[in-house]
Formats: sequence, C-alpha cells, structure tokens
Amino acid sequence: MKQILRYEDKPWLGFYDEGVPESIDFETTLLHEFLERNCQKNPDNTAYIFQGYKISFNKFNDMANGFANFLLAKGVQKGDTVAILLPNVIPCPAAFYGIMKIGAIAVMNNPLYSDRELLHQFNDSKSTHLVTLDLLGNRMIDLRPKTGIKTIVYTSIGDYLPFPKNILFPLVGKRKKLAATVKPAKNLYKWKEVIKQYGIDSPGAVSGGISFDDVAMYQYTGGTTGVSKGAVLTHGNLSRQTQQISAWLPDFKDSTKEVVLGALPFFHVMGLTVSMNFAITKGWTNVLVPKPQPAPLLEAMEKFKPTIAPLVPTMFIGVLNHPGVERADLSSIKACVSGSAPLPLEVIRGFEEKTGSIIIEAFGMTESSPATHVNPFGPGKRKVGSIGVPLPDTLCRIAELDDPEKDMPVGEAGELLIQGPQVMREYWNMPEETAGTIINGWLHTGDIALMDEDGYFYIVDRKKDMIISGGYNVYPRDIDEALFEHPKVVEACAIGIPHPTRGEQIKAFVVMAPGQTATCEEMIDYCAGKLAKYKLPTQIEFIEELPKTNVGKVLRKDLRAKEFAKKTEMQ
Repeated sequence: MKQILRYEDKPWLGFYDEGVPESIDFETTLLHEFLERNCQKNPDNTAYIFQGYKISFNKFNDMANGFANFLLAKGVQKGDTVAILLPNVIPCPAAFYGIMKIGAIAVMNNPLYSDRELLHQFNDSKSTHLVTLDLLGNRMIDLRPKTGIKTIVYTSIGDYLPFPKNILFPLVGKRKKLAATVKPAKNLYKWKEVIKQYGIDSPGAVSGGISFDDVAMYQYTGGTTGVSKGAVLTHGNLSRQTQQISAWLPDFKDSTKEVVLGALPFFHVMGLTVSMNFAITKGWTNVLVPKPQPAPLLEAMEKFKPTIAPLVPTMFIGVLNHPGVERADLSSIKACVSGSAPLPLEVIRGFEEKTGSIIIEAFGMTESSPATHVNPFGPGKRKVGSIGVPLPDTLCRIAELDDPEKDMPVGEAGELLIQGPQVMREYWNMPEETAGTIINGWLHTGDIALMDEDGYFYIVDRKKDMIISGGYNVYPRDIDEALFEHPKVVEACAIGIPHPTRGEQIKAFVVMAPGQTATCEEMIDYCAGKLAKYKLPTQIEFIEELPKTNVGKVLRKDLRAKEFAKKTEMQ
C-alpha cells in the first residue's frame, strides 16, 4: 500500500544542502548588536561602497550612533516612529540602524511614491521625524503640515563621494538633476551636520531594554493588490530571518571577504533583508547601486567585484541585454538570489553561463520579512520554475481555496499557508485585515501554489488574479508564460475582463521586441498550441511597456483598472 505523503512530513528536508539544519538555535541578538559585534571583530572592514567612496564598519557604526543621538535629543522614545525616504545611499542604512539602537520604529518609504501615497504611510504610521534626499526636500517641506512629522533631515547624493567626484559634484550635481537647493524651513537639518554635531558615542541602553518581541518597523506592502498595509515586523522577525538565510548558505559561514551587490532598494523588504541586514549581520561589504538600471548595474559588477548578487528578473534581463555585457568580466559573482517574479529559464542559463555563478530562485512576502522558500544552493538540487523548499523552522501547507482547514493532495493547487519565526505580528492598525490573513496561526499568502513529492513548491498564481471563465479556473500566469515563449515577445500579462455569457474572458497585454510586429490572430494561434481552449486569450493589446513596481513586479491590478475605466467611459 502506497504511503500518503503529508505536508507535516516535511519531504523537503531530504533536499537540504549538507550542513543546513531543520531547526536553528537562534541567537537572541538584535540587528544593531550584530553591527556592533562586527565593529569589534573587523572595525576596518569596508561596510559600504558608494560610487567608489568606502566607509568602514567602525565609521558606519559611528554614523548610526550620531543619528540615534540626534533622535534622542529631539525627544524620540522607544516605540516612536521615524520615516526614511531614501534610495540606496549610505545614510539610508545608517538612519535605519540608528533607529534600531534606540528602540524606535523604522518606516521605509519609496522615493518614487506620489504625495498621496506618502501621506497615507506617514499618517498611518504616525511618523514623527523624516530622513530624505535634497531632491525631495521641498516637496516634503510642503507636505509636512498635513502630517505629524516634526523634523526633516536631508542628505545629498554628493555627501559621500570619493575624490575627485566630491570636488566635481557641487559643480555639476544640480545641472544633472542629481542635487537640489532645499528652501529654508523650521526644524530642517542637513544630515552631515547632524552626524557631526551629535557625536559618535553609543546612545547607551534603552530604558526597559529592547527585546525580540518589540516592534522594529512597519514595512508597507507594495500596494499591488490595493491600499498599502503596514506589516508589523518585530526585532525577532528581522534577526531570525537573517539567521535563517545565513544557515541556508553554510559554505559562506566563515568568510569575511564576501561582497554583496546592494542593488535591490532597501525600502523594499527583499533589499532590506537579503542585501542590507544580511550583509551587516555577516560583516560583509555592500556595494550600493541607487539606480539599478542595466548600465550602473554592469558598472558596479565590473568595478567592485561583488560575490553575491540579490536581484529581480528585470535586473537579470537588463544586464544580459546590455550591449556591454559581452566584454564585461562578471566572474567574481558566485551566488545570485532571484525573487519578486518568475525567472525565465533562458535568462537563468544566460546569466549563469556569463558569470559562472549559481542563481537560486526564492519566494517571500512583506508579511514574512520576506523569505520563506529558497532553492538549495548545492549542485543538482535546484528545480527551475520552483520557488524552492521552506527555510529552516518554516512550516508550509497547501489548503483548499474554499476551506483552509483542509489540505489539498500533494501535487494539486491550493492556497499557500505559512508558519515561521519570520512571519509578521499583524497589520498595523488593521485588525480586520489581520484576522483575514493570519488564521489559526497560519499566514494566508493569497498565492495559489502546489508542492511536488520532493517537497518543492511552485507558485501557480495569485488568488485574486485567478480568472473564472465559463466555470473554469484560469491562472493568468499560464497565458503569460505561453506568450513569453514567442520569439518576438519581450513581456506579456493576462487579465480577466467581463464577458456576457462566460463571466470573464481573457485579455493579454503584449510587449514586442524592438522592431518586431505581430497581429492578434498570430498571438492567439501561437497560444493554441500551448494552452487548453478555455485558456486562450480572446483579445490582445500591444503596448510599449507593462506597469511595474520599482522592484519589477507587474501591476496586473493597474491593467484591470485601465480596462474598467475604458468600459466606464463607453457606458
């Protein structure tokens, strides 16, 4: 009699790399304590490189101390919220770690957000102080009266540059729109003057102490499915998550010479954890790329020789398609982590062939700090197209869509549910949303997934994106991937639109390769050989680019909103 495979049997453990434990004996060490530990062990090791400017762990820790002392002088107490609105420049992680040191709560914000989006996050989080860029300074001064923000500290891209860039920047910065004059205002401070004035001494122990159960940050969701929600992440969530990632890569355990490519935005949870916090925890150098477009990415890879590169698919694709990649030496890269969206097989092969590295696909959510699944790093254990297996101390199951108490059989799709030490406490100030997301201790991801017999998980689609056409469940990613295989197609995204008799029909938005053209009929006929008839798109719209978040996630909801607006106009 064949034994029934169960999720609780953890079949994935058989595919862990040697040395990766099922469970971790977690250190109760806070993030900023890891920083201070590395200052003691390797004070002169380079913590960050920005445009060639290098800052040691010791000097970086001094900078974080200076900002912490400033906040204390302004009356910030444990549990108060401080907003950061910065790209990947050195003051961004310094401000974050300064906030951690005094037990305040960090709120990371996307510099590309509109005033409306920022107002929501500033006010929802009750932020009292803000660190931003001079390019955004005047906007934030004008926005401040609508918020609870008392003080604004601003830095400039030119604050930390090597010679001779530091000499040239004041002459060309404004002309190239890399700097701006910030108008006078009350309670407005320059970052470098703050750090100089408030000293480098440790702010000392926080009254009542800081524990793993205390809130470290509100990390807002990307808003891809609606109003941005603040995930409440504790110090324990963030520390244990970096320890989980460290345990996953035992081959890198004792090295202090690794160099991480800091291209993923730190205001996004993947960049925050997998690049910023992980590198600090390990005592590794981080090469900052504030504008992760193909040219600066390629330049940073060549010049500063990173060994570990966490990226998203659009970045891999952009580098491979850049004309300079053929003559570039990218052989320093040993490991790449890909997340946010599926990575096409041909991109994996092309990048690994060019660099000699190994790309491991992963999965995470804002609500889980973010990583929950990663492909094993060891040879022969990766499964292309899979998000991998659960990290140590992470439990997963696939539940029925209509009854989450029931498990789906192994190999069949349902909603992915997760438990683990990296899962958020709640959504800030949204008890109903929390109750609908964390049920009986399980995080309901909203992702439709399946697990194979080896314990590898595969994301099929988003629960909210599922199209119901003629009574059939259609996962739009199936259509996306079929169209992506067409040699003329660069990107594709399918959505459901109303149909008078079938409920919904399928419309696909297609981005063609430069110089290529096609007809709707050609695209639909191409899909006919790859998809069941009920999955075939009935409409094709060719567009120049798909709407995306800053980390490369396609905003399917924006395409749906566009279609809804069209329909409304016609009525």
